Amino acid sequence: MSPRRIQADVLVIGSGAAGLTAALALAGHCKVAVLSKGKLSNGSTRWAQGGIAAVLEAEDSIESHIEDTLIAGAGLCDEAAVRFIVSQGEAAIDRLIEAGVAFSKDEAHEDGYGYHLTREGGHSHRRIIHVDDATGAAVQETLEEQARRHENISLYEHHVCVDLITHRLVGGEERVHGAYVLDRKRREVDVFSAKAVVLATGGASKVYLYTSNPDGATGDGMAIAWRAGCRVANMEFNQFHPTCLYHPRAKSFLITEAMRGEGAHLKLPDGTRFMPKFDDRAELAPRDIVARAIDHEMKRLGADHLYLDISHRPQDFIISHFPTIYRRCLDFGIDITKDQIPIVPAAHYTCGGVVTDLDGQTDLAGLYAIGECSQTGLHGANRMASNSLLECLVMGSAASQHILQHLGGLPDPLQAKDWDESRVRDSDEEVVITHNWQELRRFMWDYVGIVRTSKRLERAQHRVDLLKSEVEEFYSNFRVSRDLLELRNLITVADLIVRSAMARQESRGLHFTKDFPEKSEIARDTVLTPPERASIRLSRGPVAVSG
Repeated sequence: MSPRRIQADVLVIGSGAAGLTAALALAGHCKVAVLSKGKLSNGSTRWAQGGIAAVLEAEDSIESHIEDTLIAGAGLCDEAAVRFIVSQGEAAIDRLIEAGVAFSKDEAHEDGYGYHLTREGGHSHRRIIHVDDATGAAVQETLEEQARRHENISLYEHHVCVDLITHRLVGGEERVHGAYVLDRKRREVDVFSAKAVVLATGGASKVYLYTSNPDGATGDGMAIAWRAGCRVANMEFNQFHPTCLYHPRAKSFLITEAMRGEGAHLKLPDGTRFMPKFDDRAELAPRDIVARAIDHEMKRLGADHLYLDISHRPQDFIISHFPTIYRRCLDFGIDITKDQIPIVPAAHYTCGGVVTDLDGQTDLAGLYAIGECSQTGLHGANRMASNSLLECLVMGSAASQHILQHLGGLPDPLQAKDWDESRVRDSDEEVVITHNWQELRRFMWDYVGIVRTSKRLERAQHRVDLLKSEVEEFYSNFRVSRDLLELRNLITVADLIVRSAMARQESRGLHFTKDFPEKSEIARDTVLTPPERASIRLSRGPVAVSG
């Protein structure tokens, strides 16, 4: 077999809520290719249980949603970004309803379209519209069904982006022209050419040992954009979800925050509640506070998990509101209508990412980044619950609109060279990848987790440097595979996280360090800039750290 050359107007890398929203908006006007590392539905969107934050009832307001988001972001949100994304919430929900997403109804309420709205940590109102406790799955299935039917969308499952194809036009700017893409089934690296490329690759929580995310959350878009010369920002802010199911056979199963919104209590092994002593909002405090409280109590007691208890609510209420969690826990012998749920914090969401504007544009002409791989300024130092799917929907639409406005004037992509594998061979040492993957995730969990110190970060940086050299040597000598590409990207992301954490000498939002426990008076973004772009600065004036 030989490499293929595939041409599209726009290449979308990623097939979750952000990527498919953009692809569907583009497809009415141009040819779109969508890449997915596995099946289309294998990304994080399908696992989102809680819902989508939007102002949908009379008692709520855009200003209230903005204020709640700014408070949760601990001084680092870009208010213009927050206002733009929040103000588009109702329109985004309307599009999903029109597409056929069957949100949970509550006929007793005349406001909120007659849909049931729940409340989660950090929100001052009920504004989370949802489909029981499986909102992400419903959104993913709806968007995926539409994408599969659209004649202008070509779907490429089991395809992994290796790197972007860029070129500086004569007398002009550096532009993206497509990507080298590994077809996992054919084991060939193909050339995908496009006038514009959209990164919608999700987060990087797989860099940690325990995570609520699926296996594909390996920071691919962030690493790919960094290697192409784009800045990243605020990579030190990794959100740890307070409540993942703790069971030896339960892999990465999230217990939604909406359960605490409906009255569930966090408890110690002896049945005592502990959140009221950490925060007046108790179980409804923002996730960073709840996660640190759980971490503190686990370490104080030497416990490997704590408990979440909703058994005091009526049985019918629990089963109707949380059917997925109820059934899944029953698989492990836990009846949540009677029993406490064993839980542990786990890496959940990457608040930093590739720096973009409110059209999704990155530093590289023709390259856009949307969803969790991007950094728009919405989340600041801590993401507020259910703002993530909102950002995917709004920014997917915004990026597609900008592309369509300019597509006619974009240059045709240049013909790139075929991927050269003439001097590499098949690996006979896959154990190197397996070992380095395990080592990376373990030391990131131990040294760059919920609570950090300068010494731990120095140790992590030393190990990252060693792994970087090993994996780059491996990458240079052997044919690429999904495991190798993901490990390479994870090491890049780990390096960016550690360097960002070392640069932030304060505790703010999701970044807590024992050596600098207080918050600085001035809030600044941490921006990492590739060496060749060290003179660039963000317009809102953060301190930049060169590569």
